[in-house]
Amino acid sequence: MRFLMMHKNDRHTEAGEKPTPEFMARMGALIGEYVASGRFLGGEGLGGSATRTRLRFRDGRCTVKHGPYAGEHELPAAMLLLRVKTRDEAIGWAERYGKILGDGEIELGPVHEPWDLGFGEKPAEAPLRVLLIEKAEAAYEAGNRSAKQKAELTRLATEMRKAGVLSSAEELEPSTKGKRLVFTNHHLRVIDGPFTESKELIGGFAILRFESMDEAMTEARRYAEVVGGTVEIDLRPLADA
Repeated sequence: MRFLMMHKNDRHTEAGEKPTPEFMARMGALIGEYVASGRFLGGEGLGGSATRTRLRFRDGRCTVKHGPYAGEHELPAAMLLLRVKTRDEAIGWAERYGKILGDGEIELGPVHEPWDLGFGEKPAEAPLRVLLIEKAEAAYEAGNRSAKQKAELTRLATEMRKAGVLSSAEELEPSTKGKRLVFTNHHLRVIDGPFTESKELIGGFAILRFESMDEAMTEARRYAEVVGGTVEIDLRPLADA
């Protein structure tokens, strides 16, 4: 099974602080282990809300708000990794995506690159990689997305791939199949889905292959140890590729 392991933003990330070398070393060792075992399928980190853009779609209208802002409706339904030249280009694709969904919300956030973390210089022609996060609405959580919407989203994804914009796309299973793990000073509290809301911004994610949710929860404990024992993590199964 493929799982999305998402950790939530903390005050350090929101303040724009870079991770420490010690943290990078610990996290690098853990991810390296997953890569060597074939369980790591991908992942990205995001900055604070000051780097992000929120698009709301209501009654056929789209409103755009740039960060910083507090988390509100942060339960994801799908994630698309885009390669664009500018934030305005990413917003243009997100508007087309959102109009297909009707009422809903999308967030755009640039993902961390090596030079953002102090590793090397930014190449002159480097693209802007942006994560498009579709927020889960009631119809999605109930599995009621229409056939027309699915077909139109598929056509848009095909167009995005042909334009060299879409690097990857993942659809999450409804939160009824997920777990929320709240670690506080290494003490774990487990919340079973469905999740009616999530107000903590996603700080980053990893796509990992595990045999079961129990195995995913065990590995989430290891992740929590790496980040210091206080963190909120959502585990969600991914839809078939």
